[in-house]
Amino acid sequence: MHKPGVILVNIGSPASPAVADVRRFLGEFLMDGRVIDLPFLVRLFLVRCLILPIRAPKTAAAYARIWTAEGSPLVATSTRLKTALQQQLGFTVELAMRYGTPSIPSAVAKLASGGVTDLLLVPLFPHYAMSTYETAVVAVREVVTRCVPGARLTVLPPFYARTEYINALTTVARENSTQTAEHVLLSFHSLPERHLRKTDPTGTHCLARTDCCTVPSPAHATCYKHQCLITAEAFVKACGLAPQKYSITFQSQFGPGRWLGPPTVGELRRLAGAGIKKIAVVCPSFVTDCIETIEEIGIGARAEFMSAGGSEFTLVPCLNDHPVWVKALATMIKQMLEHNSGA
Repeated sequence: MHKPGVILVNIGSPASPAVADVRRFLGEFLMDGRVIDLPFLVRLFLVRCLILPIRAPKTAAAYARIWTAEGSPLVATSTRLKTALQQQLGFTVELAMRYGTPSIPSAVAKLASGGVTDLLLVPLFPHYAMSTYETAVVAVREVVTRCVPGARLTVLPPFYARTEYINALTTVARENSTQTAEHVLLSFHSLPERHLRKTDPTGTHCLARTDCCTVPSPAHATCYKHQCLITAEAFVKACGLAPQKYSITFQSQFGPGRWLGPPTVGELRRLAGAGIKKIAVVCPSFVTDCIETIEEIGIGARAEFMSAGGSEFTLVPCLNDHPVWVKALATMIKQMLEHNSGA
């Protein structure tokens, strides 16, 4: 008799906005070879000697601007999501962070000690990327194989096109001014272009031509850009947005090399310069509000838009622990469980 249990995995957060804690968190994050995909010694030198001394204090200041009485917004909201989801499902749900705490080993250990034999992994990343979805899946597989070798592990695939996700996204957007804004900006997290090429199983499709995301290919199963565009297409269709009423951009570019674009801040400036006064920004690649949404967009990008001539800036909240998202996740998990039962 299989006993199911869910492990939710999000990206993580420092323990506090103190520089030492942020430095520790960034060190763990940036030393992941799927985040900075360079040889270990090169990566070590870059992270320890060049990146952390400059980035840790700046990032700590950004975290301090969004820290709450509950602590990290991402961890606090993810914890509420876990509780609500467990109530919906009626069986154990544990939360883990890819970096920081609660850790993946601690979550797996809790499930194992509770007698769970059928682990359902839910990476809280709608789109496939080696630096988010892939690294989370690999890390959980390694821990389960080592610590609970007899358990069955089932992984929720990227849900970028799932009706449940799109419906939740549009519901939250409609509740937050997207119907009254002059323009809607869909801001996805950016990635280095080389990451797309690395996750292309054909080795010849991604970014080889300008229309690669619309030409059918096996590469689309692991192509972040293609999946973001599919999400955007489904979202604007569900919201009834005309082509001139929305833009698709990419945020959080960091480091050398070519990154996916156009950059979010540049597009905000352009729109303000073109006379757009009221804008709503949706961040579909994040299901939980975090430093990239609350601080980078809600504070930094807002200031850029307003200083360029805008008058009203609405940051649409992420799905967080909204009831429609809890129900959507529960539905996807139950379908995983039903599939396993029939296997």
